[in-house]
Amino acid sequence: MHLHHPLPRAPRINPSILAADFVNMQRDLAKIASADFAHVDVMDNHFVPNLTFGPQMVERIQATSPVPLDVHLMITDPDRWAPGYAELGAASVTFHLEAAADPVALARTLRGIGARAGVAIKPGTAGESLYDIIDEFDQILVMTVEPGFGGQRFMTETMPKLRGLADEAKRRGSDVWLQVDGGISDSTIEIAAAAGADTFVAGSAVYGADDVEAAVIRLRDLARAASLES
Repeated sequence: MHLHHPLPRAPRINPSILAADFVNMQRDLAKIASADFAHVDVMDNHFVPNLTFGPQMVERIQATSPVPLDVHLMITDPDRWAPGYAELGAASVTFHLEAAADPVALARTLRGIGARAGVAIKPGTAGESLYDIIDEFDQILVMTVEPGFGGQRFMTETMPKLRGLADEAKRRGSDVWLQVDGGISDSTIEIAAAAGADTFVAGSAVYGADDVEAAVIRLRDLARAASLES
């Protein structure tokens, strides 16, 4: 069952709970009530060399989160597994283009269940691979690090790809959200916003701050200022 939240306006800040304290997850979820979504990284130790949450944990997070879930599936065979996360009530489910057998059919299935359908691409995957199917998705996630671990360096070399996708979305009149994930901080969020991102995943920049709520607000303000200037 889906709770239909009004969609938050850009810029959107989605803290990555990969940077939260797993033993105190309910406490750390409560800290991000001022955010737009909670970003939940599901990793299977196969598509990426790390293992995190599965459906049971995501279901518990869904039950306790003050904001909707933005689930990022870094898993093999999302065609089989992704619909289950939508059925749990995740507001948005993003799978990797590189892992999906039929990304368009999967996106349509996710939308049919009631979730927003997202597609993610690794740093080495060309943005042009999505141009002709851009309207099938509600969100495109341009990875700004190699997926698998938090705390990595932001890859500025991914920005031309992001800009190309932003230009193509505008040309087609698409309202797709453009998300970035990896190394997002006070110093990099402005670069990504200027290149066309409107939705930002931040882990250590939020949960590593003394004041988590203030960090969310500051990141949103920085992104808004940079997007207005671009």
